[in-house]
Amino acid sequence: MTAPLTPTKVPLTDHPCFDEAARSRTARVHLPVAPRCNVACNYCNRKFDCVAESRPGVSSTVLTPEQAADYVDTVRREVPHLAVVGIAGPGDPFANADATLRSLRLVKQRHPDLLLCVSSNGLGVPGHLDEIAGLQISHVTITMSTVDPGVAARIYRWVRDADRRVYRGREAGELIIARQLEAIRGLKERGVTVKVNTVLVPEVTLDGVADVARTVAALGVDTMNAMPLYPVEGTPFGELGAPSTDQVARARSDAGQHLPQMTHCQRCRADAVGMLDDDHDQTDVDRLMAARVNRGHARPHIAVCSQEGFLVNQHLGGADVVYIYENADVDGRITPRLIDTRTTPPEGGGAGRWATLAGTLSDCRALICHQLGGSPRTVLQSAGISVYESDGLISEAVTDVFAGRTPRRALPPRDCATSCSGPGTGCG
Repeated sequence: MTAPLTPTKVPLTDHPCFDEAARSRTARVHLPVAPRCNVACNYCNRKFDCVAESRPGVSSTVLTPEQAADYVDTVRREVPHLAVVGIAGPGDPFANADATLRSLRLVKQRHPDLLLCVSSNGLGVPGHLDEIAGLQISHVTITMSTVDPGVAARIYRWVRDADRRVYRGREAGELIIARQLEAIRGLKERGVTVKVNTVLVPEVTLDGVADVARTVAALGVDTMNAMPLYPVEGTPFGELGAPSTDQVARARSDAGQHLPQMTHCQRCRADAVGMLDDDHDQTDVDRLMAARVNRGHARPHIAVCSQEGFLVNQHLGGADVVYIYENADVDGRITPRLIDTRTTPPEGGGAGRWATLAGTLSDCRALICHQLGGSPRTVLQSAGISVYESDGLISEAVTDVFAGRTPRRALPPRDCATSCSGPGTGCG
């Protein structure tokens, strides 16, 4: 059901992340529709489903664009003073550009008065500048923590461009900084309000914050959020510790000579909802999870792991992509047809990796792979995705599953822990 529209356009100043005065009068909702990421930051671990944890990259589930639009309808009925609909992950919105833009397009159709925003690392933004302007996305945040490629090489383990090429070291730093500057320039040329988030990492980015502020101010950036590192266990920067209060104050003071500073950031989850100061609780999780169930959308597709797209011959943990098939149903016969390939989440993160994959495959009734471990099996099955191991032709395996049969397996299954160098949990 579509919620009734409010006839008066929400003022641009009612975005609580861009105007501190708005934090006490307006609410926002983040739509977790973007599970994939195109960079690996040394401070990020995209752990899923910890209700009490509030930080970027965390979400209890992933929604399809249609589910997200229904979810906004519900939020608008139940959460007072909603002014902003944003997308901030749990990966990067423009590593999932189709889902991001479709979600916001659906929201715009139903609620044209609400503000739309996205938060991105900037790598994929330049290729979508006109679409951003066309959708009237009024606020964009770019996370840019340095203008020095050498420092960027310390922040990012890798950067993966749209052509799937992976960059590392200084080359990665040069690429992402160039894209971030291109994104900011293009957004400002199109009249978008832009905020830059700069992560204050002791021994890494603290000394260069003013340089970032000076550089982006020259491009017309509106405000800056110099945000302290949130040390996350298990990440390369997890042992550094957060910057001290004095270090944060000094960094903001130096940057403040060039740009207005945001000082009320709550480091929101990718599925945050309500006022900035509201606690994220079980009620919020239940509302979000209901959005996945209530639409009752069909799962018409099947996902397959394959090295070359012909045989089912790849372990789930080693698959960079999965192949998506539908039943074309020619003359009443099951006819598998390849319709998509989707990137799997990067290694690391344990069960969170498989929760992300479950969101990516939310339209799939089953996944067929050569082998997988216990952790991904449990997570995928709990998300309603049947899991099969096979070693035959993709066409035959997919046909079997569409027909309600278990696909063939000629070779006996092996213990995951002894068949590869991984820990036996699916190479999480």
